[in-house]
Amino acid sequence: MTTVLIDYDAGNLHSAEKAFQRMAVETGAGALVVSSDPDVVAKADRIVLPGDGAFPACRRGLAQFDGLEEALLEAVERRGRPFLGICVGMQMMTSWGREYEDVAGFGWIPGEVTEITPADTALKVPHMGWNDLVIDRPHPVLDGVSTGDHAYFVHSYAMQPADNAHLLAHVDYGGQVTAIVGRDTMVGMQFHPEKSQSSGLRMIANFLNWRP
Repeated sequence: MTTVLIDYDAGNLHSAEKAFQRMAVETGAGALVVSSDPDVVAKADRIVLPGDGAFPACRRGLAQFDGLEEALLEAVERRGRPFLGICVGMQMMTSWGREYEDVAGFGWIPGEVTEITPADTALKVPHMGWNDLVIDRPHPVLDGVSTGDHAYFVHSYAMQPADNAHLLAHVDYGGQVTAIVGRDTMVGMQFHPEKSQSSGLRMIANFLNWRP
């Protein structure tokens, strides 16, 4: 079993690589490869798409690598390979990003990504730091994770799923903010599981051993 962590120049992957490598070894989940090679992505058993920064920049960054997005879509949409999107990698799963300009996403989770607007004006944007997860629906990737467990967030925009059936968990930040979405073989996390200590490592291990 091989998991590929896609590298498309959308942030420092060092922390994510270390966390996924550690849990792959500890759980016997096979090899972890960091790559931007479409052939590697096409052959992978699992795919992780990270993303830091702005939605438009990440979409364009992915498109700069010839054949990479096509290989990703082929593996996830048509071959049903388990997929995990992290931060902007999760946001790109939806229909539209509204950050600075309207940019189309993959359309896997209908909805849009919009700016966070806390009802409490004392709350700062970006939403940065630890927050308590509220689990909305059970999922194999959330086995052993409970409401009240912490996750580490750094973002100013959040996904608004059109269908609440795709919402797996949220947090409260002056209103509901989407934390985890999923359907079929796809899961997305707005927070950084690699920086979320024991809860994040548990979710990484669950994903690496998920058999949808």
